[in-house]
Amino acid sequence: GIDIEAGGRIKSKARVTSSANPYIRLLCKLYKFLARRTDSKFNKVILKRLNMTRKNKPPLSLQKLAKLMAGKDGKIAVVVGPVTDDKRLYEVPKLSVCALRFTETARASILKAGGECLTFDKLAMRSPLGKGTVLLRGPVKARSAERHFGKAPGVPHSSTAPRVRAKGRKFEKARGKRSSRGYKV
Repeated sequence: GIDIEAGGRIKSKARVTSSANPYIRLLCKLYKFLARRTDSKFNKVILKRLNMTRKNKPPLSLQKLAKLMAGKDGKIAVVVGPVTDDKRLYEVPKLSVCALRFTETARASILKAGGECLTFDKLAMRSPLGKGTVLLRGPVKARSAERHFGKAPGVPHSSTAPRVRAKGRKFEKARGKRSSRGYKV
């Protein structure tokens, strides 16, 4: 038969969403069909991202969206995740955005600027192959928990935040943290 090396054959299974949300499940069905029946890489990526964990579907702010869509007139921005409002952005440009969710204020800002907010089923009708779209992602590593991951805090060339219960003078602020107390790493 087949000589399988120690450890066996590695079977990689695509992640399937554990969400009970019927709309997400229907979108997964729709894009599963599109990914299979079209030669479009876009649909395969959308399907993969719809099945991702919530952590991997980070929100994208209007500020970042406007910056990334500068000079891409007539194209549809596609975000698999929520789009949030940014108070610091005064002039919102006219944008066509497709996302899983929009905050109320973000939706209002986009519509006020003469743009449009699309859902993924509408996008599938308008652009089944993903033509004329710009696929964007939010910052995955921006979670506050990510600050504590990486090289141990206190080790040379590490910028990892230590897990401390307070940020006071008495909490991990002495030797190795200040020049006045021995040395600073």
